[in-house]
Amino acid sequence: MSGRSRAAVLLAAVLTCGGALVPSAHAAPKAPRTAVLDGTRLQRTRARLDHDPRLRRALGRLTARADGWLDQGPWTVVDKPRPAPGGDVHDYLSQAPYWWPTTTPTAGNPWGCPYVQRDGQRNPEVDSGTDRQDAEKVFDSTYDLALAWYYTGERTYAEKAGQILRTWFLDPATRMNPNLDHAQFIPCKYDGRAIGIIDFSQSYTSVLDAQAILATGAPGWSAKDRTAMDTWNTAFRDWLENSDFGKEEGAAANNHGTFYDLQLAALAYATGDTALARRTVLDVRGRRIDPQIAGDGTQPQELARTRSWHYSTFDLVAYTRLAAIGRHLGVNLWAYRGPDGQSLFKAVDQLLPAATGAAAWAYPELEFHRYAATDVVHAAADAGDAAAKAAVAQLEAPPGGDLWALRPAAEQLDSIAG
Repeated sequence: MSGRSRAAVLLAAVLTCGGALVPSAHAAPKAPRTAVLDGTRLQRTRARLDHDPRLRRALGRLTARADGWLDQGPWTVVDKPRPAPGGDVHDYLSQAPYWWPTTTPTAGNPWGCPYVQRDGQRNPEVDSGTDRQDAEKVFDSTYDLALAWYYTGERTYAEKAGQILRTWFLDPATRMNPNLDHAQFIPCKYDGRAIGIIDFSQSYTSVLDAQAILATGAPGWSAKDRTAMDTWNTAFRDWLENSDFGKEEGAAANNHGTFYDLQLAALAYATGDTALARRTVLDVRGRRIDPQIAGDGTQPQELARTRSWHYSTFDLVAYTRLAAIGRHLGVNLWAYRGPDGQSLFKAVDQLLPAATGAAAWAYPELEFHRYAATDVVHAAADAGDAAAKAAVAQLEAPPGGDLWALRPAAEQLDSIAG
C-alpha cells in the first residue's frame, strides 16, 4: 500500500469507527518517559482522539509523514563512499556546510583546497559522500514512526522504527561508534571539529523520545534492544561530557552551546543520571540566558549572522526544549529572569511581529520563512505567555501542517539547505 493510501485508510478508520483503528491490546498505553515531550500529555492526547476532529486531522498529517518512511532506509554509516579520516567506517563523518573550495579539483588536489568560509551559504557537496543526510533521515523517521505507532497502534510503524534504530546504532556490522570525532571536517584543514556536535544536538533528542515511546510496548522493539540502546546512549553521553570536542562545544557562546546543553541534559535524563540533567538545566540560567539574551529579548550572537531570523528561532528551539526537560526535573526555565530582565518569554515575544506577519524582520536574513517561529511561539503560549497565546491564531503553518497538538515540543521547521 502506498504511503498516501495508507494514511487515507488510517484516518478514515479513526473518523468513521470512533477510534477502532487502535487494537484493544494497545487501548491504554503507558505514558512514555520522554525527555522533551510530556509523556502524560501524549497519553491524554491519545485518549482525546476519538472526540477531537482537530486532533484527527493532525493525525492524518502525522501518519502521512510516517507512511513516507515505510519504503525508505534503513540507513547506516558504513555506506559512505570513503571512511572518516581515522579509517573506521563505523565513525560518523560530515563536512562543514559553509566552507567552499577555492580552486578547481585536480588529480593532485582532489578537493580543490584551500577551503574558505561563506557564512550562511551551504556548499552542496556536503550532502554527498558523508553521513549527514542519512543521520537526519534516521532522526526524522524514527520520531515520526514512533509517534504514529503510539497514536494508532499500527505495528508496521513501530517495526520500521525498530529496524532503523537497530541498523544505525546496534547491529555490529552497521552500527555507528558513539562519538562525533569526525563531524563537520574541513578538507585539507581539520579531520573533525567540536562544532560538528550540532549535527546530533539539534535533533537527537527527538530520537531519545522516540526510543522512550517505543519502550512502552512497541512490537519489534525488545528488551534486548532497549538495553543495547541504553548502553549506546550512555557511551555517547560520556563522550559528550568528557571529550575535548564536547568540552569545547559546551564552552560555545551561541546556539552551539545551547544545543550542547540540550543534548547533554536529554542524554543524562534518558540514561538515568538525573543529577547531571538537573544541573545542566539549572546552569542554563546564568551560563546561557544571561549572556546570550539581551534585556529586550534579542539574541545578539544570532542577529550577527547572515541568517539572523533562522538562527534566532533555531536557538530558541534549544531553549524551549531545555525548558521542557526542566519540567521533569523541577526546574522552571520559563520563570527565570536575568539581571537585565532577560527571559525566554522576552526572546519569543521579540519574534512575534515577524512571526505573525505584522511587521518585517529588521535584521539580515538570506531566506526568511515566517513559519520557522511557529513551534517556539506555541511553546511560549503553552508556558503561559499571554502575547504568544494571542499570536497563535496568526501563525503560519509549516509545510505539511502544524503538528504541535500531537508532538508539543519545538522542532527546527525551516531548512538550512536550499
